[in-house]
Amino acid sequence: MNKLIKIIFLLFFIFNFIFLETVRANEKIKIGLLVPMTGANKEIGESIIKAVGLAVKEIDSSLIEIYPKDTATKANQTLKSAFELSEMGVKVVIGPVFYESLTYLDEMKNLTFLSLTNKTLDLPRNIISAGINSTSQFNTIKKFLDKNKIKKTIFLTPIQDYEFEVKKGIKESKIRIFQSYEYNIEPTKLTKQIEEITNYRVRKKNLENEIKRIKNSKDPNKERKIKNLEKRYSLGGLNFDAVVISDFKESLKSVTTSLLYTDVLPKNKYFITLNQWFDESLLNETDIQPLYYPSINKENFDNYKIKYFNAFNEDPTHLSLLSYDLVGLVYYLSLNSKVENLNKIFKKKNSFKGKIGIFDIKNNKINHRLNFYKIEDQKLIEIF
Repeated sequence: MNKLIKIIFLLFFIFNFIFLETVRANEKIKIGLLVPMTGANKEIGESIIKAVGLAVKEIDSSLIEIYPKDTATKANQTLKSAFELSEMGVKVVIGPVFYESLTYLDEMKNLTFLSLTNKTLDLPRNIISAGINSTSQFNTIKKFLDKNKIKKTIFLTPIQDYEFEVKKGIKESKIRIFQSYEYNIEPTKLTKQIEEITNYRVRKKNLENEIKRIKNSKDPNKERKIKNLEKRYSLGGLNFDAVVISDFKESLKSVTTSLLYTDVLPKNKYFITLNQWFDESLLNETDIQPLYYPSINKENFDNYKIKYFNAFNEDPTHLSLLSYDLVGLVYYLSLNSKVENLNKIFKKKNSFKGKIGIFDIKNNKINHRLNFYKIEDQKLIEIF
C-alpha cells in the first residue's frame, strides 16, 4: 500500500512538473515600450516602434507581446505610462529614450527599464543604460592607443551637460592621461583656450625670432630658408602625440578648426573623437583628416538600414537599432529565466551578440565592444 502511495505521489509530482514547465514555456513575454509618441520627438518614437516590430517579426515567436506607451519626453507622463504598463502585468520595459524622462521611475521598483540613454550617472537600480556609454568608447580608444604605443595623449572635454559622463568613462577605462582640459564651446573663448593649451603664442614667437635671425645672418641660403619658414604658422615641437576631443557635429568641427589655426595638424598628431554615428559630413572635412573614432559595427548597421528601409521606405534612427537589439536580448534572456527575474540577471556577468555588435552585461550596466574607424581621404576605414 505504501509502495502504491509513493508511486501515485511520484506520478503526481512528475505530471505537475511537466504541467508547470509547459505553462512556463508558453508564458507570454510582455515587453513594455516607453517612447515619445507625441511632441517634438515623435518621429524618434515612431522609428523605435517600427524597429521593435521588425525585431519581433524576425524572432517569429508568438510568445512576445509589445505594449507601446507614450512618454511625450516628459518625466510625469513617463511615470504615468510606466504605471499603466505595470497594471498590465509588464515586468520589463524598453525605454525611456531620454535621460530627462527617468526622473520618477525609481518609484516603479517592480519594473526593469532598459533605457536607450547613454548616460550612466545616478541611475536608479531598476534602470539599465543601454546606450553607447562613454566607458565603452574610452575602452576602445584605449585599445587603439595601446596598440599604437601612443603615450602622450591630451583630452579636451567641453563644459556641457555630459562633461561628468566623459570623466567617468575616462576613469573607468583606466586610459592613460597626459593632460586633461575643459573648454568653453563659445567660439572666441574656445580659440583662446586652444592657443593656451597648444602654447601657440610661444611657438609663433619662436617662428618670428627664427625668421629675424636668418634675415640678419650671412647664410647663403637664407632666402630659401625664409621662404619655407614663412609658409608655417609656428615653430617648436608640441609635447603630446594625440588629442581626444569629446565633442560632436559643429562643435567638434570648431575645436578641430582651432587646432588647425594653432598649427596642430592631424598628419602629425592623432585626432581622435567619440562615436559620431558615421556622420557623413565629416567625410568632406579633409583638413581634419585622418580623424579616428569608436563606433558600432558599420556593416551590421548598414544591413539593418537596408532591412528597415525595405520594410518602411524610410531611413531609421540609430536609436531604433538599439531598441531592435534589446528585443532580441529580452527574448534571449527570457528563454532561460522568468521575465520578472531579468533585473537579477543584469547584475550577473553575461554577453549578447546583436546587430550593434557584442555587448557585456554586469552590475545593471551594458558596455558595448565597439569597432574603431578612421576617416582619411574622404573614406571611412575600419581599423579593428
